[in-house]
Amino acid sequence: MLKGYRLKSGGILVVAAPLLLAACASQDDVRRAQATADQALAAAQQANQTAQAAMQKADQAAADAAAASAKADRMFQQSLKK
Repeated sequence: MLKGYRLKSGGILVVAAPLLLAACASQDDVRRAQATADQALAAAQQANQTAQAAMQKADQAAADAAAASAKADRMFQQSLKK
């Protein structure tokens, strides 16, 4: 019975030790990771702003095209009446 207990305890230690060592990041590692995350967030925010500006331009272009199409239709209808 004790022999089995020792094996289980030893097995847990063998599995847990690398996990505990891997979980120990230095403060510099954490700072670098945070700085990288901050840079990624700033880049994503800039990309979002650029995308929103592009959407506004596309919406305006669509509205201009619709207005031009409506004007062309009116002109065509007027030419048929003559």
